[in-house]
Amino acid sequence: MDELYHECGIAAVYHLKSETVSSLVPGGEFNRTSRLIPGMLLDMQNRGQLAAGFTTFERFRAQIIDTHKDVGGVAEVFRMNHENDYQRLMEKYAGNAAIGHVRYATCGKDDRSYAQPFERHHIARSKWFSFAFNGQLANYLELREEILKTTDFHLTRETDTEVINHLISHELSENAEIEPIELLRKLAARLDGSWNVVYLNARGQMFVSRDPVGIRPLCYAVEGSLFAAASESVALTHLGFADENVHDVPPGYAVIVDESGVRLEKFAESPKKAHCFFEWIYFANAGSTLDEASVYLSRKRLGEELASRETIPIDDDVIVVPVPDTAKAAADAMAFKLGVPSLEGLIRNRYIGRTFIEGNNRADKVRMKYTPLPEIMEGKRVLLVDDSIVRATTLRELLSLLRRRGRAKEIHVRIACPPIIAPCFYGIDMSTVKELYAPAFMSGKVITAEEEAAMARGIGADSLHYLPVEALSRCVGLPGERLCQACVNGIYPTAAGERMYLKALDSGGGCGGSNRTLDS
Repeated sequence: MDELYHECGIAAVYHLKSETVSSLVPGGEFNRTSRLIPGMLLDMQNRGQLAAGFTTFERFRAQIIDTHKDVGGVAEVFRMNHENDYQRLMEKYAGNAAIGHVRYATCGKDDRSYAQPFERHHIARSKWFSFAFNGQLANYLELREEILKTTDFHLTRETDTEVINHLISHELSENAEIEPIELLRKLAARLDGSWNVVYLNARGQMFVSRDPVGIRPLCYAVEGSLFAAASESVALTHLGFADENVHDVPPGYAVIVDESGVRLEKFAESPKKAHCFFEWIYFANAGSTLDEASVYLSRKRLGEELASRETIPIDDDVIVVPVPDTAKAAADAMAFKLGVPSLEGLIRNRYIGRTFIEGNNRADKVRMKYTPLPEIMEGKRVLLVDDSIVRATTLRELLSLLRRRGRAKEIHVRIACPPIIAPCFYGIDMSTVKELYAPAFMSGKVITAEEEAAMARGIGADSLHYLPVEALSRCVGLPGERLCQACVNGIYPTAAGERMYLKALDSGGGCGGSNRTLDS
């Protein structure tokens, strides 16, 4: 509801040497494999709408690896709605291997130089590489300061990605023949946070890697001569890969690909897992399966959990209304279990972009983005289901709109998530305590009925109920110890994350004074 942004999405494809071109490649031509990337990124547009791009590999052209990227959505960047322009781009960047990225950044510049992949040119093919990154480094400030202390080093952007770019470049300058696993071992010793990386160099060597705790999802598939990887499984199954051939990259592992084949190798120990629970309740495509847990079924179970805890009397005037779009599965499941209608009493205008409404105040934004239907809600007691409350600014305005224009008799807010009480330092744009709604009302980490009632009054609801933290693991279908739940329980899975949280508390809600681009 508060338009949380995070993440980004990464993708990779590679056609191995073979007498037969994979049937999944458009046009059945070896060097058309790179054309798969725009469609994969489009399947993950939910993970980032600010910028997109890809780097492709073709050993017989002057620019052996070459990058196209820009600010905008995937269709805009790749000119997908302009057939001639799109075809020219695809021909120019045709190759048998490619990596891609969709970006959202929580702050910083909306310009092309921050778009990914990042390509580093060099006359040595082993040192000419491109990579893209999904996550956020919790120890970014420490690494940046360390780099800038070196007399001759300079960083031109305030972004995690440039730090990783520097670290990779440094290792290659020390040893141009370094093996991918050894490079990742060295990175793992320096990086703290979430950092999934796709990498491609001018020798045609590729790797996709997942950080040792596995905060962000990453999966891959191999069928015949075609390899592909993506942040979400739906990007692979839409290409035509069979479900049984889609696998999660284990935390601390990399899939290494070159013309000789594909191999899965371990580069770091993974003593604990910390998969971000927000992937299942909000961020991921509902059609994806992450770490063997279905996104849709997780959201369905969240709704059933809400229904089992419902307290208002269920009569003929009760309806369930989801806040579009990620709360719909939970709302439908809740309504089914309660035996009441789930109705789209709130319509979202999906054609109003972020830039178009940037200059308006909060009430104007809500009014332009959401249309309440009085023919659905008038005189009804509405169970309004949402996936989370972060800052509550948008929700407060929405409830006012529902009463005024939707003419609902009562509005009871049901949140398919526990209260957000702590910042995220792993790639979600909630980096300070003071911006969060719940901590101002809560005296501890477990919310009381009195605190919920006070919060309901604060947003203008007749009542408000959250799910408890322990419900998350049941609904996602993974043990609680395998989930990162730091934003709802204050327990961080990495050392730098814990340090950042303590600093945030000590500074009265800040997060160390970092006003930077989180290039997840």
